[in-house]
Amino acid sequence: MPLLTRIRGPRDLDRLNLEELNQLAEEIRSFLVEAVSKTGGHLGPNLGVVELTIALHRVFDSPRDKVLWDTGHQSYVHKLLTGRQDFSKLKMKGGLSGYPSQAESEHDVIENSHASTVLGWADGIAKANQILERDDHVVAVIGDGALTGGMAWEALNNIADAKDRPLVIVVNDNERSYAPTIGGLANHLATLRTTDGYERFLARTKEVLERTPVVGRPLYDTLHGAKKGLKDFIAPQGMFEDLGLKYVGPIDGHDLEALESALAKAKRFGGPVIVHCLTEKGRGYQPALQDEADRFHAVGKIHPDTGLPIASSGADWTSVFGEEMVKLGEEREDIVAITAAMLQPVGLDKFAKRFPKRVYDVGIAEQHAAVSAAGLATGGVHPVFAVYATFLNRAFDQVLMDVALHKCGVTFVLDRAGVTGTDGASHNGMWDMSILQVVPGLRLAAPRDADQVRAQLREAVAVDDAPTVVRFSKGAVGPAVPAVRRVGGMDVLREPGTDRPDVLLVSVGALAPMCLEIAGLLDKQGISTTVVDPRWVKPVDEAMAPLAEQHRVVVTVEDNSRVGGVGSAIAQALRDAGVDVPLRDFGIPPRFLDHASRAEVLAEIGLTAPDIARQVTGLVARLDGRYEQSAAGAVESARD
Repeated sequence: MPLLTRIRGPRDLDRLNLEELNQLAEEIRSFLVEAVSKTGGHLGPNLGVVELTIALHRVFDSPRDKVLWDTGHQSYVHKLLTGRQDFSKLKMKGGLSGYPSQAESEHDVIENSHASTVLGWADGIAKANQILERDDHVVAVIGDGALTGGMAWEALNNIADAKDRPLVIVVNDNERSYAPTIGGLANHLATLRTTDGYERFLARTKEVLERTPVVGRPLYDTLHGAKKGLKDFIAPQGMFEDLGLKYVGPIDGHDLEALESALAKAKRFGGPVIVHCLTEKGRGYQPALQDEADRFHAVGKIHPDTGLPIASSGADWTSVFGEEMVKLGEEREDIVAITAAMLQPVGLDKFAKRFPKRVYDVGIAEQHAAVSAAGLATGGVHPVFAVYATFLNRAFDQVLMDVALHKCGVTFVLDRAGVTGTDGASHNGMWDMSILQVVPGLRLAAPRDADQVRAQLREAVAVDDAPTVVRFSKGAVGPAVPAVRRVGGMDVLREPGTDRPDVLLVSVGALAPMCLEIAGLLDKQGISTTVVDPRWVKPVDEAMAPLAEQHRVVVTVEDNSRVGGVGSAIAQALRDAGVDVPLRDFGIPPRFLDHASRAEVLAEIGLTAPDIARQVTGLVARLDGRYEQSAAGAVESARD
C-alpha cells in the first residue's frame, strides 16, 4: 500500500521513519504531477515544498499550532497531509480550492491569497496567544518573492520588537542563485544562536564591558563585529539579525533531518526566529526544471510525461496587449513598462526582451510600482503598469494621491478583470471599476475585443495629464464585435430600426457578445433594443444621457461589482442631466465568490443572457402595465 494513502492527518507522520518519510516525499511528487496535469494549478511551487511541509507537520501540532502560508498557492502538500487527497476537481466547482480554505479544513487559517500578508497575520495571532496566555505556536511560511513586499517588512519590524513572543518565520527561498550551506558547522551555529544560555552570555558580556572604563564599549563593538563578520561569511543572515531576529540557516529544504532539527530548535527558542530554507522550485519533475521562465509556477492541463499543454485555447487578452506594447515601444521611446513580479503573466515578457532597459520589475510591491510610475511620468516618460485587477486594490491610495492628484500620465493595464473563476474569491477582479470611480480625472476603458484592446491602449498612452486604465478579462479573446456607428465616443453595436426603442442596453467590456445575445432574446419577445458599448466607462460619455432619453428603459451589464460600478455612475449621470428614465443594473453581487469556472460563476450570480433577458422582459411588462393602468385611469376621469 502506498504510504500516502495511509496519511489521514499530520500525526500519522509520527509513525514513519526517515526512509519512509523520503519515500512519502517521492510519492507526493508523483501524485502532484499526475493530479495537477489533469486539472491545472500551481505545480512548481508545490513540488519545491514537499520535504518542508512534511517537516513542519512533524514538528508542529496543527491545528493547535497555526501554520500559515503566504501566498497559499504552495499549500497542496499541506492539503494532502491534512486529509485532503481527492484532487480530481482541484479549483473546480465542488472541489478543492487552489489555496487554503477555512471551509475545507480546520488546518487552514488564511484564505487571502494576496502576497506578503502572512507575517502580519502571524504577528497578530502571536500577540493574541500572549494576551490569552496560550502556549500555542505560530509558524509563518513566506517565500523570498513575497519578502519583496513592503507589508512583510512592516510586520518584521513589529515582530522583532517582542523578544519573548514565540513566532517561527520560515523563509522558503527557491531563488536559484543561492547555494545551500549545510553540514556540521552550520548546524552547530544554528544551535548556538538559539540557545538561551548563549543569549544570556552575550547580554552579560555587554553589561560587564560597558561598565569597563575607556576600552569597554569599543571592545564589545569589536567583538560583536567579529562575531557578525564570521556568521555573515558562513550564512546570509545579516539583514535579519540587524532587525533583532534570531536566524537559523540556510537549511537544505530537501533534507528532512536538517529541516526537523532546525524547526525543533526554533520551536524551543521562545522568541521570534527566522528559519531560512533553500528549496528547488519544480523539484523532481524535469519539464518544470527545464522551464527557465518560472519553473511551471502555474500550468493548465498538461501531458504529465512531457509537460506540454494538452490543448491551446488560441489568442488571449494578455498576449494581444503584450504584442501591442512591443509595437508602441518601437514607435515611442518614452514608453516604459512596470510589473510587480509578474512579467510573463501580464504579457510584458516580449516587451522586456525587445527593450530590456525600459522595463522595471519592482517585486511584489504594487504600492511602490504606482508611486514609481508617478515619478517616471514626472521625469518625462510614459509608464505602463500592467497588473492583475485584484492586485491594484493594494495601490489605491497611490493611484489617488500620487498619480491622480499630481495629474501624472500613467497607464494602468488591468489583467484578469471581472470574474476569473477558478482561483477563487481573492483573485476575481470585481472591484476595480467601483473603487476607481472616485478618483478625480481618471479615465477608464473596458475593451470588448482584441481590436479595442489595441485601439484603447493607444488612446490611453496618448493621455499625458491624467491616469488612464485599460481593463480586460482572463483567457481567450473572442472574435471582433463590429460597431454599427459611433455616438460621441461610444460604439453602437445594434440598432432596432424604430424611432422609440424600448431598451438601451449598455454593454461593458468583454460582455458585448452576451449583450447582443440578450438583445436577440428580447427581440423575440417584441422588445426593441439598442446595444451600445461606452468604450470609456469613466467618465460617462456626454452622449449617454441624450441617447438614454430616446429609450423607455436603460439596462447596464458589467463584469464588476454592482455597488458603485458603471451602472451606478451612469444612473448618476442621467440624474444630473435630468433624464428620468428607469435604469436597471446587472453585475456581480457584493459578496465573495467561491471557486468555479467563469461560466459557472456567472450562471450562479445570474449574469447570463437568458437570466438578464427574462428580468428585462418583466421590467418592460411592468412599465407597459403601469402605462395601461394610467391610460385607463385617464379615460375614467374624463367620463366623470
